[in-house]
Amino acid sequence: MARVVLAMSGGVDSSVAAHLLLEAGHHVIGVFMRHGHQSPAVCDLGDAPASAELPIVRLDHKQGCCTAADAEDARRVADRLQIPFYAIDLNAEFGQIMDYFAAEYAAGRTPNPCVQCNNWIKFGKLFDYADSVGAEYVATGHYARLQTIDGQPALVRGIDDAKDQSYVLFGIQRPYLQRMMLPVGEYRKPAIRELATEVGMNVADKKDSQEICFVTSGRYDEFVRHRREGESVPGDMVTTSGEVVGTHQGIEGFTVGQRKGLGVALGERKFVVRIEPDTHRVVLGDRNELGRAELTASECNWLTEVPVAEPQRGLAQIRYNAPAAPARFTRLEGDRLQVTFDEPQFAVAPGQAVVCYDGPRVVGGGWID
Repeated sequence: MARVVLAMSGGVDSSVAAHLLLEAGHHVIGVFMRHGHQSPAVCDLGDAPASAELPIVRLDHKQGCCTAADAEDARRVADRLQIPFYAIDLNAEFGQIMDYFAAEYAAGRTPNPCVQCNNWIKFGKLFDYADSVGAEYVATGHYARLQTIDGQPALVRGIDDAKDQSYVLFGIQRPYLQRMMLPVGEYRKPAIRELATEVGMNVADKKDSQEICFVTSGRYDEFVRHRREGESVPGDMVTTSGEVVGTHQGIEGFTVGQRKGLGVALGERKFVVRIEPDTHRVVLGDRNELGRAELTASECNWLTEVPVAEPQRGLAQIRYNAPAAPARFTRLEGDRLQVTFDEPQFAVAPGQAVVCYDGPRVVGGGWID
């Protein structure tokens, strides 16, 4: 039995995670991370349950706010389960993620803010919070599992292949594995919804979040231009043969592999094959020109012992919604990685993460260059 800090988003997964942790006999502390960039309404959490033992901890000195509906959903679940529920103000930390997001798009790369949120906040700042309240563990509602392999804690894929989220957890610091809990990873999504219904949670049928939480309009380019006001530079749309076929308002509006919303009509399907931040050109080509059999990545994180310069066989996944593909990966000096696929992969995008697996186990990964 342990004291566990649980990240509660107001969704069904983290809500059922709270129930599962309680069923296992743990003392659960629900935490909602408010970042102040979705709703003007400040979360009023002043009348926390009487069982609450801990103060609201502010991790910066600004008054944060959050999505009122999500905060209220999380709070109702906490009240129903009779667990303490608090908010921590992470406005500054989310600002760091938004700056990263905007800077990557402006550099012609495709960022993954959800991975960085896990690295910096959910399994970063939340461990600071857990330490401050004497909690041994941090838990979330991610669909992944923790196992002991060869006497060491290992991160492995969740039971539900369609919902597996091990990819977005590759950047967690290895020592944290022994202090993590991922209760829903042993279940498939329909079973999680059934559990929520059985215990009377109001979020049982709540839809999963599909969008990046701070891009409320769904327009990444508009967000980047607002965040980096005055820094957008127009450029040419060109084919792989060098023919100019149009112009664009800024490379932040594009990502490798993109087909829709290109703003040019060429009479046949074209894809973004390459983005050139130095020339501000967006290069268009056919689908077969997107195939890549090799990539390099940097800023790597390893969750197992991987010798430098010794190739390993396994699987490599180039984005969250892509299947892992057979490959050979080699750890290089300077926290770098080289991956060679058995078959070319479609739309390998610089800025995305590549994650390497040994069967279902996460070996490590890095950021595609």
